[in-house]
Amino acid sequence: MPHKPMIFLVLTLVATNALAAPQTIVGPAARVSVMELYTSEGCDSCPPAEHWLSGFTADKRLWKELVPLAFHVTYWDDLGWKDPFDSRAYTLRQQLLALRAGSGNVYTPEFVLNGAEWQNWFNHWPLQLPDPVKVGSVSLAAEGRRVRVHFAPAAARKDILEAHVVLLAFGVAVHVGAGENAGAVLDHDFLVLSLSDSPMVAKDGGYETELTLPASGVRAGRYGLAAWISSANDPTPIQAAGGWLDSAP
Repeated sequence: MPHKPMIFLVLTLVATNALAAPQTIVGPAARVSVMELYTSEGCDSCPPAEHWLSGFTADKRLWKELVPLAFHVTYWDDLGWKDPFDSRAYTLRQQLLALRAGSGNVYTPEFVLNGAEWQNWFNHWPLQLPDPVKVGSVSLAAEGRRVRVHFAPAAARKDILEAHVVLLAFGVAVHVGAGENAGAVLDHDFLVLSLSDSPMVAKDGGYETELTLPASGVRAGRYGLAAWISSANDPTPIQAAGGWLDSAP
């Protein structure tokens, strides 16, 4: 029978947010891949996967060719430990990707590269990204918690586009008090703190939208901001951009 979780978090809640000063992130015109990891603090096979993802903080392809994201899902919460970073929205995204792939199966740890299940991590194969294709650039302008997203496609598009923006945390440690990882201190990078979605409108030969991120209450060693563009009702990323946030929270 699952035990009631005992929560001991090695993090500090703060009232300020990670976007205090105006900042701009501009991605390349060549396609940037999106690597999504679906994980949970309640899963004892997830820490090695998160450790592998953390290695991309020192990878030369980071932000230029690759945006890694760690989404914490909810379906482990009833098995002894409530993950403090999970969200139903992340679980729904994983389920939508699985349904689009045809299997409908979700699990942790699961890697998804550019919208498709990627299992090479289990075989210890290095990450090989697809050849870059020019699709247009994504730019982010953040001031406070307001973020403006602009996409300048390389060719005219007829589909309805959506922007998806995530606030990322790095160097977050959690002491897990129960469940499969009881007693362990888990380190998180590329930790998704929030996911905000917004339809885009045509403007100045491109597409644009503006949204407000939820306030973040997590103190981290560093923060990042990332976004990807997709067609409406299709979770597959078309183009992405990401970068470090220069201002301290």
